Amino acid sequence: MRTGIGFDVHRLVKDRELVLGGVKITSPFGLLGHSDADVLTHSLCDALLGALGLGDIGEHYPDTEAKWKDISSLVLLADVTEKMKSMDYELLNCDMILLAQKPKITPYKERIREKLAQTLGVSIEKVNLKATTTEGLGFVGREEAIAAMSTVLIRRL
Repeated sequence: MRTGIGFDVHRLVKDRELVLGGVKITSPFGLLGHSDADVLTHSLCDALLGALGLGDIGEHYPDTEAKWKDISSLVLLADVTEKMKSMDYELLNCDMILLAQKPKITPYKERIREKLAQTLGVSIEKVNLKATTTEGLGFVGREEAIAAMSTVLIRRL
């Protein structure tokens, strides 16, 4: 068995769609990034890549390459999942935490879990999502950014 940890953060900006875990979220702000800037999916990709010993998301999908511009992060997650399967590993579980002052994520949690589970090719019970604010502290609390952390447990088949 192997574990991995992922972390990502993106700045909130006006006039950009907010996507978290592959789900479009109603918000006046979105996340700035080369791809769709889905911090939750990016942190999950990094956790999986870490567990596999394959570096990080920036090494595989650099923001210097035009082909990754505005791409859905679910495409990246699907590719990471294929890498995992090609190395004869399976996901046992992932646990994620979203750090955001706003918007409230509760109305979207199950859709996010479903979307990520579908992309990972696992049952929804293997995908856990929590959310928290930072009580108004730091860049998350000032609503300047959204951050996410993920852990995964994988095993060789």
